[in-house]
Amino acid sequence: MTLNKTEQQASNELSSKDESRYYVAPEVLRGESYGKEIDVWSAGVILYLLLCGKHPFETEDEIRQGKLSLESQPWPCISLSAKDLIKKMLTKDPKKRISASDVLEHPWIKYEAPNKPIDDARVLLMKQFGDMNKLKKLAFKVIAEGLAEEETKDLKTWFKDMDTDRTGSITYGELRTGMTTLSMSEAKQLMEAADLDGNGRLDIDEFIAATMERHILVKDENLHKAFQYFDKDNTGYILERAGAMKEYGMRDEANVKEIISDNDGRIDYGGFCAMMRKHKLLPQGKLLGIH
Repeated sequence: MTLNKTEQQASNELSSKDESRYYVAPEVLRGESYGKEIDVWSAGVILYLLLCGKHPFETEDEIRQGKLSLESQPWPCISLSAKDLIKKMLTKDPKKRISASDVLEHPWIKYEAPNKPIDDARVLLMKQFGDMNKLKKLAFKVIAEGLAEEETKDLKTWFKDMDTDRTGSITYGELRTGMTTLSMSEAKQLMEAADLDGNGRLDIDEFIAATMERHILVKDENLHKAFQYFDKDNTGYILERAGAMKEYGMRDEANVKEIISDNDGRIDYGGFCAMMRKHKLLPQGKLLGIH
């Protein structure tokens, strides 16, 4: 069975859910009938994001046009087979788009991707987390604490598997054992970046904050709850002198000060959301699929 939505309906839905717009297939935005091909498109967007750290299309117009760029960094360092699969999954015409069954038979899936441990995607997310300012990290932890069980069950299972001493937290050694692609220095850096309370271990909320897919964490309802956590007095602002900011040593961070409204020591909701949704592209050589 196929569904049919008008372009206006699609536009209205996308405007109310900012993050979902990145994953919508062009035929949906064109108001055409669509079927399972849209799932291949969405999966292609996710694969693109995992390989290079950013979305392939930033606006609805770019999605409609479907002009894919694989020339800028880090794409020259990513295998031809991986790029071939991306192109086929993100083909604008759904009739010419690769099928889900053919995706599973693609050479990159069959012969290259399995050689990379499944935690590579999570390592990428943890590395991105390490580059965030402390306010953003703490906000993601606040969000992680309130996520639904179905959103976190896979990560909780992975966390439990790594927690070999059953303490309810992960040590540096357990992190390195559980994420086999990490070097000693990388494991130490990621541990320090995600250990928000500085106790030398990662609890489940710190782990989820660092490894959960960003499009889930930055949903409107999640950002609203996180902002409310900091804006305890309901002023509409996060104050620079707020207890949480002082506790985590955030007052002097340049990348926090950039979003303080009018240099008056306040962060408004718009600035907060912009900060939370800004994703930094990692340096060449630190992403998935690079040879």
